[in-house]
Amino acid sequence: MKQEEIETLKERVIAVLKTIYDPEIPIDIWTLHLIYGVDVDAEGNVKITMTVTAPNCPVAETLPAEVQIKVQAVMGVKSVDVELTFDPVWSIDMLSDETKADLGLDGEYGSFTAADFMY
Repeated sequence: MKQEEIETLKERVIAVLKTIYDPEIPIDIWTLHLIYGVDVDAEGNVKITMTVTAPNCPVAETLPAEVQIKVQAVMGVKSVDVELTFDPVWSIDMLSDETKADLGLDGEYGSFTAADFMY
């Protein structure tokens, strides 16, 4: 696969990631910055490094599996390896100002993690 084809495949993978939503926050996992890396090699193997909003997140097992299944369905993808990491730990500070505003978090709230919003 040529570099241009690799980049096109990566763009298709990212487009799919933008259709997967965190069930507790009505924002896709790409916009939430739960995806730390997307690497595509010349054979079409995809490695995704991702996190969830908190280590005790109820979808810590199912969300990476959903990512793997949906990315595997992208034409041109040979295999998918999803690595779940908590380094760095996800926090509200990773969100864009626009996303914070969409969530009503655009004031001076300091630094938060998702655990601060759990019941």
